[in-house]
Amino acid sequence: MTVGRVRESVQALASYQPGKSAKQAEAEHGIEDAIKLASNENPYEPVSAVVDAVQAAASGVNRYADHRATAVRERIAEWLGLDATQIAVGCGSVGLLQQLCLTYLDPGDEVVYPWPSFEAYPINVKMMGGVPVTVDLVDHAFDLDTVAAAVTAATKIVMLATPNNPTGTATSTADIAAFLAKIPDDVIVLVDEAYREFTDPSLGDPVADLVPNHRNVIVSRTLSKAYGLAGLRIGYAVADPDVVAELDKVLLAFAVNGLAQAGALAALDSLEEIQPKIDTVLAERQRVVDELSAAGWELPDAQANFVYIPVGNDAEPVAHGLEQRGVVVRPFPGVGIRVTIGTPAENDRFLAALAETSSA
Repeated sequence: MTVGRVRESVQALASYQPGKSAKQAEAEHGIEDAIKLASNENPYEPVSAVVDAVQAAASGVNRYADHRATAVRERIAEWLGLDATQIAVGCGSVGLLQQLCLTYLDPGDEVVYPWPSFEAYPINVKMMGGVPVTVDLVDHAFDLDTVAAAVTAATKIVMLATPNNPTGTATSTADIAAFLAKIPDDVIVLVDEAYREFTDPSLGDPVADLVPNHRNVIVSRTLSKAYGLAGLRIGYAVADPDVVAELDKVLLAFAVNGLAQAGALAALDSLEEIQPKIDTVLAERQRVVDELSAAGWELPDAQANFVYIPVGNDAEPVAHGLEQRGVVVRPFPGVGIRVTIGTPAENDRFLAALAETSSA
């Protein structure tokens, strides 16, 4: 990699702005008790089994963890009814995204994805000297025919976030299967399911519906969102064993640390205890959507643990008004704001703050 390319990669990384914290908003606006609904985190603490497992593992942090996180791979494979050779792991699903780009991209290669979508896509593509090719959303959702038409001989990867971040709309596996029929087999198609657990099951399961029939499909998921492990950073991908082997070649040494592995195993053994927390988020999402709709806001179909309000050029003023009232959300300049579903009390506070902001 040339010095210029390294500089471009650093600039790409530096462009990522994950949003303000509650403390930053408090300092900026001279307020107290701000809440953060900007990063799509689970508002509930991890189950006690996860906390206990992490605490127990902490006594061994003087030793390196298993680089391959073998036990985690095997446990995920058992959970999904797969072979462990089909499971890759990474430092969150965004770590797997970086592995994907490291594996398949050379300078000048094209990567196609709808836009707006996950902000890490252009960053990781540009880090490798790749060329992002964006396709506009239609009614806040994917137009897969247009995405397919954007694929050329220079395309190496297509990235599809479903549900999409920030709009929250999801794509069925039937529609993705029809899309795959138009895509060359040597083009990798990433189906990014960071919000899988909040999606309508009737849309299908790409692990069961797509991976067995398409060796070029990678499905990425995370334990950060639904399972409350955002601070531990662990994600996984499901793909053909040959693809997993390639992703493993660029896995940063010990990227999935020992505490993350312990927490992941405990979470996977506590699914019945975690599910009620997910159900509560889903119920709160519906309540927030209902109240926003009743107030006159037009929303795209919410299939993740957040709602998206397409306020266009008012995105930054609305977000600023909410911050002044102690509610930190995520603005996307010129298009809309994204609001994480929090606890009932946090959601009530957001709804009240939005009503005040819009009437100010």
